[in-house]
Amino acid sequence: MKLEFNLSNYLEKIKKSNSYFHTFINHDSLAAGVLVLQPGEEDTQTPHASDEVYYVIEGNGFLKIKNKDYPVSPNKLFFVAKDVEHSFHGNTIELKVLYFFGGSDS
Repeated sequence: MKLEFNLSNYLEKIKKSNSYFHTFINHDSLAAGVLVLQPGEEDTQTPHASDEVYYVIEGNGFLKIKNKDYPVSPNKLFFVAKDVEHSFHGNTIELKVLYFFGGSDS
């Protein structure tokens, strides 16, 4: 089982793919990954079956949780309960976010 992770490797994988996120830990009890949104790029995620935490590495914009917009900036942390609609939007610079699920990324 891998115990050490280099975020730069996963950011590079995203650049070379057609996806804006990459889950690099995916176990029954925990999942973790990184999300990168370019300005104008749509966040197409749907509600998840597990609670989730987002940690903003860099960027700006908003995280809509239910019907409320929360300003996004570096070093902010957000909790989103399972089955709750949410999405990032309105960033004017590249947005990089770590995410953690309280369960697998399903």
